[in-house]
Amino acid sequence: MQDDPKAINRRQFIRNSSVAAAALGAAALTNPMGAFAAPAKTRVALVGTGIRGSTTWGMNLLRDVGELVEMVGLCDVNPDRVKVAQRWMGGKIPTFTDFDEMIRTTKPERVIVTTVDATHYQYVCRAMELGVDPISEKPLCTHDYQAQQIVDTQKRTGRKLDVTFNARHGASDMKVKELLLDGEIGDLYSVNYEEFLDLDHGASYFRRWHGLKQESGTLLCHKASHHFDQLNWWIDADPVEVTAYGRLNKYGNNGPFRHANCRLCTYKKQCEFYWDITTNKQYMELYVDCEDQDGYYRDGCLFRHAINIPDTYSVLVRYDNKVLVTYSLNATVPYEGQLIVFNGTKGRIEMRNFHRQPWEVDHESEIRLTHNFKGSKVITVDPQRGEFFEHGGADQRIKRMVFDPSMPDPLAQRAGLRAGILSSAIGIAGYTSIDTGRRIRIDEVVKL
Repeated sequence: MQDDPKAINRRQFIRNSSVAAAALGAAALTNPMGAFAAPAKTRVALVGTGIRGSTTWGMNLLRDVGELVEMVGLCDVNPDRVKVAQRWMGGKIPTFTDFDEMIRTTKPERVIVTTVDATHYQYVCRAMELGVDPISEKPLCTHDYQAQQIVDTQKRTGRKLDVTFNARHGASDMKVKELLLDGEIGDLYSVNYEEFLDLDHGASYFRRWHGLKQESGTLLCHKASHHFDQLNWWIDADPVEVTAYGRLNKYGNNGPFRHANCRLCTYKKQCEFYWDITTNKQYMELYVDCEDQDGYYRDGCLFRHAINIPDTYSVLVRYDNKVLVTYSLNATVPYEGQLIVFNGTKGRIEMRNFHRQPWEVDHESEIRLTHNFKGSKVITVDPQRGEFFEHGGADQRIKRMVFDPSMPDPLAQRAGLRAGILSSAIGIAGYTSIDTGRRIRIDEVVKL
């Protein structure tokens, strides 16, 4: 069957637009003042001054796109921690422990939400009710009632919502999107997505509040929301049904001994996971020096009984365009990376991201494109490197895209309410399936 000329024209348009956008994006990262005509600064407030809020969406935001934003207020339930964030950002930004007071006093146009996952919806909805457009870190929500409340509040208030899915902005992720839009492997049949976290990064989630389901919605909401959003974006369809399995194999009750946290533990010499937080100056200032206010230990024990989420997951997702997804996450393996495979009518794409592993690699990311009966080739894509580049430049790209509406978006990387809700809904359906042993439809989680 011959290709549709309209489809060919669309692919060519996307290819040309992508090239142009890539050039503009690279210019913006290396020369932000000269790449675009600078719009007026947006008045921004931040709620949640943990490490992600204070750095990526705090002092690094001002460093990377300071010509686009003015930070007018900082808020956190911990009065000591918000003062640390204030000091890191120059010492002059007003601080608050009451969200409503901050909004009334500072009158921001946007508010960035980087609090504990289970509370994102509260601040997102309250911001919209107070006439402010929210920007939420992932996941947008961790429970079905939260998802529906966000949808209903946005519909009632008409406010704009952005979700910061920086995983859409990785160089290799964008290249895969281009290949799919170009029709390189035809119509998709299935996707296999494997995420493996090593015994440093993987374990870190269980030291923190992320190991508590009531705070994080499990790793299917916190960590995998990035991946589910990528899948929704790549596949360009809506998830319909989810089946999942999960087990806690290594952390929590599986440990031979335990304590409240590493600093006070009497088993330091016996525990292979002992971690000395005192070697990290930022963590000492932001967490240890502030823990008297809320009792939160950033170096929590990996084996404390309170941990109640799996460390190993297997998820099946069915989409409304009949694409089938197999997703797995393992937080207990000796090395770290991803293997993502796309199978289609004309061939196959394999993307391997080498994050940390005990063998040398030539490239941090490798994409193999194989056409039916026509051979195979490797496409290497390296992220942007430099002292200030976070996540291979993805964090810089998303900041600019969020705050500069003139920035081209040929790959549809901007993510709003629908993207945030559907990503969270897969995670919520996933842990509900684990808990109940049945398949969960997305429309059981939220009505869009």
